[in-house]
Amino acid sequence: MPRMSAEERRESVVRAATAEFARGGYHGTSTEAIARRVGVSQPYLFRLFPSKKAIFLAVAERCVEDTIRTFEEASEGLRGEEALHAMADAYTKVIAERPERLMMQMQMYVAVASAEQEGDREFGESVRAGWMRLWDTVRLVLGADVDGTTQFLACGMLINCLVAMGFPPGHRVWEGLYPSARPKGHLKA
Repeated sequence: MPRMSAEERRESVVRAATAEFARGGYHGTSTEAIARRVGVSQPYLFRLFPSKKAIFLAVAERCVEDTIRTFEEASEGLRGEEALHAMADAYTKVIAERPERLMMQMQMYVAVASAEQEGDREFGESVRAGWMRLWDTVRLVLGADVDGTTQFLACGMLINCLVAMGFPPGHRVWEGLYPSARPKGHLKA
């Protein structure tokens, strides 16, 4: 079997770290657990990434980029209301099928708040830059409608919270959301 390149190893670290950080958060996840999941030593892990923070920020970046790609692919060729419903449907499907993506998003926000309370603004700057790319993507698809963008993303955050708390599809808490934003199947969060 051919050896993996450093870039392939970095990718495997991002995938493994996503699962670990999604479950344990920044402070509750050890680099040892990440290295073990990837099948490398901690020293090798730190040759790929200079620090735990760098790993977390790479995972956060990937999480945001995956969400942006989900929205772009779902809304391709659509605008306005059609795009909104397509993006909402695609997002609820992704977080049902890949709950670690939802949990990683939630962990990103906790990590930013925690780091900034400790005086570290780097987490926040990086995550906010990703959030702005997400905002701009949605805003462009919705025809530069700031109010629609705000409502869509606010609805998405509500969906994140409801799914993370384990409200099942069909529960009355989902009734106020437009149908394309309601979960369709069994949620795993």
